[in-house]
Amino acid sequence: MTHDEIDETDEATDGDSSPRTPGGGAAPEPEPIEPAAPEEFGLVQAWWGDGKGKTTAAMGMGFRAAGHGYRVHMLQFMKGGADSVEGVRGEYNAIAAMPGFSYENAGHYGWHGLLDGSADDEHEAKASAAFERAEELVAGAADADLTEPLPLDGDPVDGVHMLILDEVLYAVDRGLVDPEDVVALAESKPENLELVLTGSHAEPDYLDGVADLITNVRKVAHPFDAGHRARRGTEY
Repeated sequence: MTHDEIDETDEATDGDSSPRTPGGGAAPEPEPIEPAAPEEFGLVQAWWGDGKGKTTAAMGMGFRAAGHGYRVHMLQFMKGGADSVEGVRGEYNAIAAMPGFSYENAGHYGWHGLLDGSADDEHEAKASAAFERAEELVAGAADADLTEPLPLDGDPVDGVHMLILDEVLYAVDRGLVDPEDVVALAESKPENLELVLTGSHAEPDYLDGVADLITNVRKVAHPFDAGHRARRGTEY
């Protein structure tokens, strides 16, 4: 299209400042959330790296999907807490207030291998139980019709459109979950389930050819390096 043609198009849509944008440039209005089914879900995503924001990105997608009326569930590995983090995180309160979005925490207090007073065998038991729960949730999704709307308050084992396994890749790094089991889980998921995996400072090479989206969240600077502790409203 030439500049003259663009000018003519703009003149033909006088009064509309953005004629070629969705909604013609009008600010979108929120709509009531009603159960719906996604048309293009079904990919495997992996978010890894030494930068802050992997869980935040996954939860952001979860809220976006839930806002469209899709059923979302987040299962957290390795998120039992630390002495700098309160027992109730802000995201749990927000998820509880969001129709169609649910969560469960399978973490253990402290962090595996960091000599913080937590027992490593308990970390292993928690991670093992969490992975069994992940398999149960994937199997439940396989039994559901994910091309149809699901009850927003339904039990996640009865089917979800998006399943977030938060910090599962970190559990692999710590030797608490077998990478081959993660690959098998991803390959066994039903066609229409969007599976989101987060965690790991090390590249999850085992997901090459398995994950459709692999994003490296790279640290350039982090306030922790300057001695800042976790802050309410940003880290929890």
